[in-house]
Amino acid sequence: MTTEPSKAPPLYPKTHLLAASGIAALLSLALLVFPSSDVEAKKTTLSLELESPAEQLTQDQDAAETVQATNEPAASPFAQIEDSAEDTKETAQAAPEPVVEPKKAPNHKEVIVGKGDTLSTLFEKVGLPAASVHEILASDKQAKQFSQLKHGQKLEFELNPEGQLTNLHSKLSDLESITLTKNDKGYVFNRITAKPTVRSAYVHGVINSSLSQSAARAGLSHSLTMDMASVFGYDVDFAQDIRQGDEFDVIYEQKVVNGKAVGNGPILSARFTNRGKTYTAVRYTNKQGNSSYYTADGNSMRKAFIRTPVDFARISSKFSMGRKHPILNKIRAHKGVDYAAPRGTPIKATGDGKVLLAGRRGGYGNTIIIQHGNTYRTLYGHMQGFAKGVQTGGSVKQGQVIGYIGTTGLSTGPHLHYEFQVNGVHVDPLGQKLPMADPIAKAERSRFLAQSQPLMARMDQEKATMLASSKR
Repeated sequence: MTTEPSKAPPLYPKTHLLAASGIAALLSLALLVFPSSDVEAKKTTLSLELESPAEQLTQDQDAAETVQATNEPAASPFAQIEDSAEDTKETAQAAPEPVVEPKKAPNHKEVIVGKGDTLSTLFEKVGLPAASVHEILASDKQAKQFSQLKHGQKLEFELNPEGQLTNLHSKLSDLESITLTKNDKGYVFNRITAKPTVRSAYVHGVINSSLSQSAARAGLSHSLTMDMASVFGYDVDFAQDIRQGDEFDVIYEQKVVNGKAVGNGPILSARFTNRGKTYTAVRYTNKQGNSSYYTADGNSMRKAFIRTPVDFARISSKFSMGRKHPILNKIRAHKGVDYAAPRGTPIKATGDGKVLLAGRRGGYGNTIIIQHGNTYRTLYGHMQGFAKGVQTGGSVKQGQVIGYIGTTGLSTGPHLHYEFQVNGVHVDPLGQKLPMADPIAKAERSRFLAQSQPLMARMDQEKATMLASSKR
């Protein structure tokens, strides 16, 4: 009987055997040192579910402590994110569900009004016949407001399965939107007005350029800047008194819808420091419903006259009895103040009064003269034109726009020539002491102080907090 020789085991090179042994050892060591995939997956989930910077900081500290305990380097954040894509089904169940934005229904269409668009062209863009526009707008008297389109306005259409319009909606502003909804009789127009929440806001600024630029940098709107200038316009000449380093603090009403500021109300209190002197103002509505501004201790901010008839203008020529006339080229008294500003800049009446003249007057060109009671008279010359409704024999209110900067008459450039008379005698309007209005009535003083003192205290606190945070 012949016996076949047994097969000998295959022989491998010695280098291959050594490599295999090394790999096996490394695998064993990895199983002992590194956590299981389940543990690693949970850490990834936690890091993805963090909701705040504070929680993120805590998670980072935990990771750092784990590294120190194991003496192993932490995996990179990128590796964690990549690993999470390969997690098991059990791990996937623990992971947060992805946020999916709701898809617009097929019957919902949106268009943005572009240049040259009409309601008919927008209807065609969403597949509606242009001829249907007239029928829809005629179904309700107010529906024609949809034809008053503005560039960039968005229109939202809802169509039924047959492709007919069931609802048309457009947001006019943060506070207002309009809709047309189909019913059995046609379309019904509806205006939706959101009621904003009113809160108070604080702004602090330091003037290092112009008032308007510094106020804008501080976060004060243009309209509120003009209001602030109007409030302090009795004491501060914004044409020549403003200096670098002047400061202002303002608390004002702010209108908010869904956490978003959508508009401003009046200034509630303000403080303005000009050339080292501080002026305060508090808005107060008396029991009769009349609102005005007073100093923090109850004196009226309002005087019989405001300092300047033009906001933020440059004084090009002051009151002088011996000035050389720029056109006549001879010494001639300049019995007023010239305010240089761009053509068309509004001019305001500096006080209540009766218009004695609104027309041409020799070298003054287009001129307005206002009589203020028995004692005072003001003149405004070289105007481009008069404001609507201002005419000889009429009345004007303090701060009312009466005309616009021009260069009519004997004038070398656009400016306002402003004169101030007391009992028929010309005086320097910049140096004239202005008469005061009445202070807070004694019967309302305690009520006024109950409002003004907290506002003043808040401005002090807000400013101190802001300065402290800026030094950190």
